[in-house]
Amino acid sequence: MYKSILKPLLFLKKPEDAHYFTFDLTKFTFNLPLIGDLVNSTYQFDHPALEREVFGLKFKNPVGLAAGFDKDAKLIDEMAMLGFGFIEIGTLTPKPQAGNPQPRLFRLPEDEALINRMGFNNGGVLEAVERLKKRKSDVIVGGNIGKNKVTPNEKAVDDYLYCLEQLHPYVDYFVVNVSSPNTPNLRDLQEKEPLKALLTAVKEANDLKDKPKPILLKIAPDLTDGQLDDIVEIVQETQIDGVIATNTTIDRSQLKTDKNQIEAIGAGGVSGKVLAKRSTEVIRYLSDKSNKSFPIIGVGGIASAKDAIEKLEAGASLIQVYSGMIYEGPGLIKRIKKGLLAYFSR
Repeated sequence: MYKSILKPLLFLKKPEDAHYFTFDLTKFTFNLPLIGDLVNSTYQFDHPALEREVFGLKFKNPVGLAAGFDKDAKLIDEMAMLGFGFIEIGTLTPKPQAGNPQPRLFRLPEDEALINRMGFNNGGVLEAVERLKKRKSDVIVGGNIGKNKVTPNEKAVDDYLYCLEQLHPYVDYFVVNVSSPNTPNLRDLQEKEPLKALLTAVKEANDLKDKPKPILLKIAPDLTDGQLDDIVEIVQETQIDGVIATNTTIDRSQLKTDKNQIEAIGAGGVSGKVLAKRSTEVIRYLSDKSNKSFPIIGVGGIASAKDAIEKLEAGASLIQVYSGMIYEGPGLIKRIKKGLLAYFSR
């Protein structure tokens, strides 16, 4: 039904308008008694063989919702009804910010891809905390945190520490996001010394808590092998708990969409099928180089169970989807889980 009816209607709208329309529709319909029961019966699919324990957390299945979809923790309970094993909110910043001017989200149907330059638009971490206090489901929730656009890089650590402090009682793990291409100079924080200083500060603040939470790092797919070597070294030295590979890419060389259309769109990160190969390469490189010494969450171009299996075979412990769900619909989660169960049961 999604591909034949809902998707064509949604694709008539501008991408960001369709996103917010879907949010409102989901929030309303999923909470109607009969509809909610129908959603649960349609999309829920779990099995003991799908359960995973990673960085000390028990996941009922390895399929998560990537950050960027539910930035402000508005749909955690509803997304849990679709069968996700975990949901990552954010990227959240200390202060609310509008993000970049619209239009800032673009579909590339020929590539089954998206280009976005959202710019960490969110209502601020305190607003998200109030919603987290009221959530009903027990799904694992990750908090993806970043810095405000106006915060200079030399003071970025203060923004990350503020978000950590506010979110700490309400999320199950943290993701330090220094890899979005849509906040000016943010990716400079991926360089070895700034990144080591940032992660050390976040790790030390977390370790002072009564119940420290896992700390992960989200990296870009555009890093060189030398930079990936630095990532492995930094993760091992700072003893953070894992890596999310990868964020969107600034590389557009693999796109089939007309180059004039791409140039007209302008700046932004590319996600979707075109990212699958590179994100898997990064996962495999990190896994092999580190001798599997830390867990990796694989994200980028997953649109089928086959794609998910490729990420796991490359060394990922868990996977996340976002763009694939836009093109394939919410049934993708269940199809991936069924495919993984068959794979695990061989």
